[in-house]
Amino acid sequence: MEHLISLGLNEQKIKETLKNAALTSTITRAFSYVPPGVVLNAAQKPLLFQACSKIKPQSAHHLELIVKKILDNSLDTSLRVDTALEYVLSNVTKATFDAAAFDVACGVGVVVTPEEIERAVETTIAKYRNNIVEQRYRYNVGKLLSEIRTALPWVDGKALKSEVDVQMFDLLGPKTEADEEKVAKKRRETPATVTAPNVASATEPSVMGGNTRPEGPRTMVELMRNVDFHRPGENFKTDGYVVTPDTERLLKEHLQRTGGTVRTRFPPEPNGILHIGHAKAININFAYAAANNGICFLRYDDTNPEKEEEKFVKGIRDIVEWLGYKPFKITYSSDYFQQLYEFAVQLIRKDMAYVCHQTAEQMKGFTTEPSKWRNRPIEESLQLFEDMKNGKINEGDATLRMKITLEEGKMDPVAYRIKFIPHHRTGTKWCIYPTYDYTHCLCDSLEDITHSLCTKEFQSRRSSYYWLCNALSIYCPVQWEYARLNVNYTVVSKRKINKLITEDIVNDWDDPRLFTLSALRRKGYPAEAINNFCAQMGLTGAQTSIDPAALEASARDVLNLSAPRTMAILEPLKITILDYPHDGAIQLSVPDFPNIPEKGTHMVWFDRVVYIERTDFMENVDKSFRRLAPGQPVGLKYIGSMLRVESVVRNSDSIEELVCRMEPCTATEKPKAYIHWVAKPIPVEVRLYEKLFMHKNPEDSNEVPNGFLSDCSKDTIRTLCGYVDAYMSNSKVYDKYQFERIGYFSVDPDSRNGQLVFNRTVTLKEDTGKMN
Repeated sequence: MEHLISLGLNEQKIKETLKNAALTSTITRAFSYVPPGVVLNAAQKPLLFQACSKIKPQSAHHLELIVKKILDNSLDTSLRVDTALEYVLSNVTKATFDAAAFDVACGVGVVVTPEEIERAVETTIAKYRNNIVEQRYRYNVGKLLSEIRTALPWVDGKALKSEVDVQMFDLLGPKTEADEEKVAKKRRETPATVTAPNVASATEPSVMGGNTRPEGPRTMVELMRNVDFHRPGENFKTDGYVVTPDTERLLKEHLQRTGGTVRTRFPPEPNGILHIGHAKAININFAYAAANNGICFLRYDDTNPEKEEEKFVKGIRDIVEWLGYKPFKITYSSDYFQQLYEFAVQLIRKDMAYVCHQTAEQMKGFTTEPSKWRNRPIEESLQLFEDMKNGKINEGDATLRMKITLEEGKMDPVAYRIKFIPHHRTGTKWCIYPTYDYTHCLCDSLEDITHSLCTKEFQSRRSSYYWLCNALSIYCPVQWEYARLNVNYTVVSKRKINKLITEDIVNDWDDPRLFTLSALRRKGYPAEAINNFCAQMGLTGAQTSIDPAALEASARDVLNLSAPRTMAILEPLKITILDYPHDGAIQLSVPDFPNIPEKGTHMVWFDRVVYIERTDFMENVDKSFRRLAPGQPVGLKYIGSMLRVESVVRNSDSIEELVCRMEPCTATEKPKAYIHWVAKPIPVEVRLYEKLFMHKNPEDSNEVPNGFLSDCSKDTIRTLCGYVDAYMSNSKVYDKYQFERIGYFSVDPDSRNGQLVFNRTVTLKEDTGKMN
């Protein structure tokens, strides 16, 4: 507290700083370098706080140097302090520190005189004189300041701004009323800018509901261009990265192998179908590589043979390519089984791993008893590990554990376990399989990954990631974490989806009521809509929970531009036209996009018998109903005529048919509304889906005490026999249409033998009053 007060911080800032244990520790250490009796002056206080706030852990051993440079006024500006921090970080891998080069880089001793400032301002203003005179005080002086700072990097900012103001006044004179009016008008007209979100360190949950959609970049590649990740080879500049005596050499060798190319990877387990959360991971990894002219691997993390199937391998690749991404190379963790085994032997030889006989139950949790085999002789562990590999030890009787404690408190995570199960690629060659904690970072290193991008739940594994690479003296990539994407009213756990399938609540992994990517594709969601949705969510460290309405809105945005319009009837009502003016059926040309006729047309039939939606007719109406009723005609779209009811044909209690007359629409006789219709149609099956779960979070035991299965809604699928125009008989699976006035629909893979099946993707985004 004494140190914070001496820095001149206000009460609120002191309270905020005290919550940051790392920062307060750094400030305490900084003050230990201040000689007794020395009092910081007003200029030095903010500079010292700046240095303590911004210095990275890996360069913290240079804090004493920076404090002393601030005290002797070598670092006397905020720019010099920032430059000093950047210099020590950039040179953290160097074996020796070059103090003279440090002083040169930071401009120590460089003084920019008032005369130099005056000349630089004169030169720059003369360069842009015509534009300045034309725009007067609307001219952006920031451009001048930036250019002068480039020429005089150590110029005092206040002195520079003051000189620019003086010379602008000398050139233009006092501001006139016209100047003031133009400035005010410009402020009114300037729209608010939207900045792309960068990776944040926020930890508070952020929940978005309803129809809220965040503003931001339109595509994922645009978003990833604005992300402030490290450049290849500058791994050591990132927070938490562990620098060793080998780091500089390993990074140089890495750059020689890769040419400084950004290299990412998407590493799914081939034991289930990808869900909406995976879409974010796919987009982040592939788009970051694309935004930086890099490459992205598709690597199957196939280290658990009992759950992996070839159908999932194919399904994952299919979805990645459907989203529009082409992997640079497809690899498998199993490609590296031999190398991973050899790495494990090296760890044992270095006494960094040991064979343990604790059971899985004994190792469960965070407060387990230390293993009594932790300090067994190296040669003994080597022999036992060899026995594990050769199948001489029973499954569950031994594991290989690493000598490290994770951030979350987990002690000595398992590196290898025994499983007498054939692998989908290696068969029975191996009976020991590596774990995720062991495999992930080593495969990243072997593939020279520059940015290991993963969700926040893996943050607690970061220490083992760096420890393992450094323990083996191999290239160490950087792990970056972002928040996973959670969607309300669904479950994405493979185990829980499998339970929904076995309980016959849904049909399979691609059931359109689920939020797996194969289900969304089957329902009719365009890949572009899912990619745009991920971009709109941004890249943040804050936990987000999104309402499905946001995803639906993204689908509408894409389908509105891409899905051709067509007329379709879901609940048909037959109409016979008494005074039909033609000898037989005729064909009409109808635009695919009525507002953009040049995008093409299709042909529809018009005949004496047409079909309309049953809901477009009502016998007893009020003033709000604007469609067909006795005494109230309605217009037929694309015909230019309207129907008037002559009689109603009943079958028991239901209406079977309407007999109508056709009347022309005139300037004095216009219908209140126009409706869609079909003639000479083909029958189709139409499936309408509703939310599968009743609560936003069906896994919340407080809201759903009886478990997620009890939260499933009834009647979440409704099947109708509808009619569409005959031209649609040639539609292919996944073809998408807007059924006019109804919604967006997609052809389901169940379609066969001329019988089309349509899934409703989303309803139309329109005021229901328009249907009246």
